[in-house]
Amino acid sequence: MARPDKAAAVAELAEQFRGSSAVLLTEYRGLSVAQLKQLRRSLGGNASYAVVKNTLTAIAAKEAGVDVLDGDLTGPTAVAFVTGEPVEAAKSLRDFAKANPQLVIKGGVLEGRKLSAEDVTKLAELESRDVLLGKAAGAFKAALFQAAYLFTAPATKAARTIEALREKQAAEA
Repeated sequence: MARPDKAAAVAELAEQFRGSSAVLLTEYRGLSVAQLKQLRRSLGGNASYAVVKNTLTAIAAKEAGVDVLDGDLTGPTAVAFVTGEPVEAAKSLRDFAKANPQLVIKGGVLEGRKLSAEDVTKLAELESRDVLLGKAAGAFKAALFQAAYLFTAPATKAARTIEALREKQAAEA
């Protein structure tokens, strides 16, 4: 029989799984409370970082429909529930792990797909959504300017030819 406090913890974790765009798992062994506080601050409003019990997390993940975390829930585990941009949260975790080697990124889940530690690192190397959207907009704008130039080129060429003929006739006369 489940105790009420454990049932409440599972329900809360399941709700966080449902409300997250991504979930990133880390091992925090050797980090001080001050370092964990600094990590939470570096994640900002993008994600919430919580130390969790593995068995309760596994139960909550299954309740939320996330069945790919089974092998990763071993040892001291902390979870970053990402509500914002997954790339920014992965970058924050990667940068913190570089500065504090005790933090080990185990993996995670993004859009129902399991991520390995290498996948999280690759995710962190991506540019942010805003930068990628800006590049796409720039490419579209360049294509539109090229099309506009292509459409106006015959008229411009005809106008220059007529002007050259006019100047030639004026010079001959």
